[in-house]
Amino acid sequence: MPEGIEIQLKKGVLGLCVLALLSARDNYAYEIAARLADDIGMGEGTIYPLMRRMQSDGLVETYLVESPAGPSRKYYRLTEAGRHAYEAQKAEWLTFSRAVETILNAPAPSMTGEIA
Repeated sequence: MPEGIEIQLKKGVLGLCVLALLSARDNYAYEIAARLADDIGMGEGTIYPLMRRMQSDGLVETYLVESPAGPSRKYYRLTEAGRHAYEAQKAEWLTFSRAVETILNAPAPSMTGEIA
């Protein structure tokens, strides 16, 4: 796959992945970034601006938790709007991914030159 397409596909689902991680539990940005870097190969430079945008869009909110080994950590949690966005985007993704899978698994057309 050309690199540009792969990157665009990853960027297209990055917000959904962040919402999914936060739907499971509150988390801080570094841990979210590390998980997404490991799982889908997205760098921190892409994730931090997304987290700020999600916060300004009202999908996530932050709170501080004191850390015994350094400065307080800023944790992110989904807002009610974020939960609704997650459910809507998840449903859209599942519908889309099933349609793509159907296309990818369709039998190859016959090579007789006929157009169906």
